[in-house]
Order: sequence, then C-alpha cells, then structure tokens
Amino acid sequence: MADLSPMMQNYMAKKEEYKDCILFYRLGDFYEMFFDDAILASRELEITLTGRACGLDEKAPMCGVPYHAVDIYISKLINKGYKVAICEQLEDPKTTKGMVKRDVIRVVTPGTVIETNMLDEKRNNYIMSIVKKGLFYGLSVCDVSTGDFFATQIVESNNFYRLLDEIARYLPAEIVVNPMMKNSASEISQIKDRINPCITEIDEERFSEETDLIKNLYNIEDNTGRPFDDFKNHLLVVAAINGLSSYLNETQKIKLEHINTIKVYETTRYMSLDINARRNLELTERLRDKSKKGTLLWVLDKTSTSMGGRLLRRWINDPLIDVEEINNRLDAVQECKENIILRGDLIEALKKVYDIERLVRKNFLWKCKC
Repeated sequence: MADLSPMMQNYMAKKEEYKDCILFYRLGDFYEMFFDDAILASRELEITLTGRACGLDEKAPMCGVPYHAVDIYISKLINKGYKVAICEQLEDPKTTKGMVKRDVIRVVTPGTVIETNMLDEKRNNYIMSIVKKGLFYGLSVCDVSTGDFFATQIVESNNFYRLLDEIARYLPAEIVVNPMMKNSASEISQIKDRINPCITEIDEERFSEETDLIKNLYNIEDNTGRPFDDFKNHLLVVAAINGLSSYLNETQKIKLEHINTIKVYETTRYMSLDINARRNLELTERLRDKSKKGTLLWVLDKTSTSMGGRLLRRWINDPLIDVEEINNRLDAVQECKENIILRGDLIEALKKVYDIERLVRKNFLWKCKC
C-alpha cells in the first residue's frame, strides 16, 4: 500500500472498513469504483471497465457512474442483493488545497433503501433482525422509509416454523442475525430457499438485553396502543430491537428521528399462515411470476393513497382472529359502503393526500443535512 498514490491509499483505507460493500468513491462529477469492485460493478451494471494509474506497475481496474444518475445504478445493485457504501467529498474541491477529505456518509442495503424512485409506493420495504438464543427467537422489523417498527418473540412450540410464518408475513428484503442464528445452517438455508433475502451477521453484543436505551429512544406500545412495560418477560424482543437499531445507526449514520414508535405484538394475534399457504392462496403475489395482477390484493385495492395501499397489503397479510377486532373493521367498512355521500367525500379528500409517512422521513433527512 506504500506504493499507492495518496488518493488510492485513502480509497483502500475506506474499502477496508466496508469490505462487504461496493464502495462508490466520489471523484468530481463521478462515483468511481476500483479493483475488484470495479470488475464486479462493470459486469453487473454493464458499464465500461477502464483503468487508472494508481502508483503500482499496472493500472487499477476502474469504472464509474455520473453522480446525478447514481440512484439508478445503486438501485440495480441493490436489486441484485449487493450493498453500496457511498464515500462522499466533504470539502469543496475548488477551495481545498491538496487532497479533498472524503468519508462514507451512508451504506445502502436492500433493507435500508429510502429513495422513493427505488421503492414500490404501495409496498413496505422491510428490514428484519432475528436473534436466536437456544430454541427461542426474538424478532424486530422496520421500514426505514415510513418509520414502521414492530417486534415480537417466539417462545412457543414449533418455534422455527412460527419464525418462518413471521418472515413470510413481512417478506423482508434484508435480515440481520446474531452468530447463533447465522450458524444454524439448516434454518438459514430454508429461509433463503423461501424468500432469498440479503442476510447480514452482526456481533452478539449488539443484541443487548439492556432496556434503558430503547426506552429513551422510542415510545414502545403493545397491541392495543397502550404503553408497553413488560420488558422482563420479553428480553428477546429487547435484544432484537437493540440489534436492528444498532445496524440502522451504523448504516444510515444519522439519527432516524422519524422512527419513534415500536409496537410489540404477540404472534397469536393474527392467523398463522405459512409461506406455502400464502403462495397458493395468491394473497398479494401470483405464484407464477410474483406479480400483483390476479391476486386478492389486486381485486380489493381501490385505495387512493400510497399509505392506504400499504395498509391494505398489511391487513391481507395479517388476518385477524379476534372477533371484536374483526367486527369493528367490518362495521367501518359497512358504514362507508352504505353512506354514499361520506364515501365520495372521503375518496375526494384522500386523492389530495401525499405519502405523508415517507415525506416525514425526507423532512428529517433534509434537516440532518442542513
């Protein structure tokens, strides 16, 4: 490394910190990739592979993408299951003498995408954490783009199959796991066979059972919306929340203020449907091509807003079993059906509503940059 140019030494130092990512290194109006990253990205993005003098005997393989179109290229890599570390210029090159200071400002992973143009507006993009301790599991799941955050634990019989049911309920793009879960080769293999998410292992100590931090950061509620305080009997829930929170802080590198409420639920609240049942019933995806057309969701989805579309998808994926809750929902539907004037007014009003959940996230992000 001593023979490398100063710029390439800086690149290699950043790459060492983010070995599992493709490093997008900002140079002027382009994000450049070098060495193995360049070879990989040029193949996956179908862009030209060139070379750059780097202080060694041979030129370093290099490829690049323009900064103004970077979202398109990141989206392609994320859809293929890769992670991208964005190394940005932190100083103005026009006013800086010597090499411009650079650092990674964000890591984009399949489960942490927040750019609207990379997301389906009527579908949540979930990232899940799973902590395994003995035969039991703690689980938390979050949509970074909307701020939705849920958590539960599985300590009943047939634990792993119940875990698969929860994974099928959310279909996360990425799963963060502790070493015990990662080392459960048979279980990881079954998860990959069913939904093939990006799986990331993080250190055991990040799945802490300490409650003070999450109490200070979040409003924690139970199924009914009341404050949740039974942490002593839900330590796996605490561990899963801490693990996911730690990973989000590490990759996003800003305080995610729009994620402020966590709902702790019991898996027995919803009807248990395994992934095969969900596929065969074609609730939200067709069995043949995973498209929406022809599914139950396609028939029912007359929603006027993106938020309504996501909520309807969740309701279809989470069939209620509590008779009172079911009747309350049916009463609301009946009122809208029978009151034509009310229904028309609601439809017209909702057509003017933007995607508030994702706009709130954008607002917090803008404030952090200021």
